[in-house]
Amino acid sequence: MGAMPMTRVEALFLATYFLVLLILAVYGSHRYVMAYLFYKYKGNLPTPKGKFEILPRVTIQLPLYNEMYVVERLIESVARIQYPRNRLEIQVLDDSTDETQGIARARVAQLRQQGLDISYIHRDHRSGYKAGALQEGLKIARGELVAVFDADFVPGPDFLLRSVQFFTDERVGMVQVRWEHLNREYSHLTQAQAIFLDGHFVIEHTARNRSGRFFNFNGTAGVWRRATIEDAGGWQHDTLTEDLDLSYRAQLAGWRFVYLPEVVSPAEVPVEMNAFKSQQHRWAKGSVQTARKLLPRILRSDLPREVKLEAFFHLTANFTYPLMILLTVLMPVSMVIRFKHGWYEVLLLDLPFFWTATMSVVLFYIASQREIGMPWWKGIKYLPFIMAFGIGMCVNQSKAVIEALVGYETGFTRTPKTGMQGNDHSWLKKKYRTLLTAQPLLELALGGYLTSAIWFALDKGVYFSLPFLLLFQWGFFYVGLVSLLQGRIATLLRWFRGSTEDATPALE
Repeated sequence: MGAMPMTRVEALFLATYFLVLLILAVYGSHRYVMAYLFYKYKGNLPTPKGKFEILPRVTIQLPLYNEMYVVERLIESVARIQYPRNRLEIQVLDDSTDETQGIARARVAQLRQQGLDISYIHRDHRSGYKAGALQEGLKIARGELVAVFDADFVPGPDFLLRSVQFFTDERVGMVQVRWEHLNREYSHLTQAQAIFLDGHFVIEHTARNRSGRFFNFNGTAGVWRRATIEDAGGWQHDTLTEDLDLSYRAQLAGWRFVYLPEVVSPAEVPVEMNAFKSQQHRWAKGSVQTARKLLPRILRSDLPREVKLEAFFHLTANFTYPLMILLTVLMPVSMVIRFKHGWYEVLLLDLPFFWTATMSVVLFYIASQREIGMPWWKGIKYLPFIMAFGIGMCVNQSKAVIEALVGYETGFTRTPKTGMQGNDHSWLKKKYRTLLTAQPLLELALGGYLTSAIWFALDKGVYFSLPFLLLFQWGFFYVGLVSLLQGRIATLLRWFRGSTEDATPALE
């Protein structure tokens, strides 16, 4: 008996499914390109053009908003930076509405008495959020160069001495250093975040910068030439990623950037799932806003084709998340349709696409861990978790992409910092909380939907589909469950301790 004819609806489902797989495989292949460029150009170490006879005046800006747990650590670490005191100015740009004000004011006053040129600047509004604070500080800054550090960073004493000499080249507009992670070993969640960021900072940044492509300032742990900021149009707040926006505008204006992966600035990654999701949502939404704002201008420019192509992949990378949601919905339907029509063998067509996408992730992050000296076995054991975790974030990131595409405006949501390191789990008692939304329910629903597909695959003997189905199922269940549990446990603990009235939410 021949196979049943396929309906138009079924054919449309399959065509859409394979188109989505193809697009995701193309974006997955981009990681191979990044790895290739990294290894091709990793030996092209940047060197300063010369050496300043008199070091340039530097202003260090510290933008703050409700950072009571880390503000003192930040100010003290910046005060230890080695640089001639008559050439250094520090601005504490504090928009805080809580105890952070008192802590910062007191520490600034102490350091001023010790002879440090440090000032406390408080705004009673948040116009422009971080970009607005930086732009306000820039109006009165005296430095030729401007360094920026977010509240959770702990820069090393030699940060400036290892970076400012690159500005002897008058074409250099910005120098970025690599992030390291103070609480990498805190939990599986922080370990996964550290590996994600390592891929970006070790492989992508190096590949882009040394191959002549555009790369971006990451909002902190970098030094700008003041003239570059002004020439590119200053800090603007029409996107949630003012750093990415300014970076592309500056490079479009002809300024050259330098990346120094050997110079490390440690920082804190979020210890709580909902805080991490809030951070990633802001980054994803801001990158799509920047793509809408600047990508047409980039593509119309006379830049080299490889620069345009890399800018396209860089700025549109988050479009893969809605496609992953669509793939999640279509994958079980596609499996049932093909099994129904006796196309059992055709199910194997999925494998090359999945292999292209998933193996690029494996090789990409193994390479990044190897480059920072992590034992290979330690990096490999986290890879299944990292892949599932990335899939589980699709709902959160898709929401960000859709909001950016339709022009839905939201305020700048800062990521709560808790100062957590080692085995300290007192974040549950901390004042700053990220608001829990209904989003985890959708993540759990997708996990349940994939569970039904797994049962079908087991029943019909479609065993080679199981690894991918399980990866997706585990990712959605993990992200959804951890979001709910951490949010509810923290809320209940705070209620039990009678401190709910004092809570200051991170979403404002």
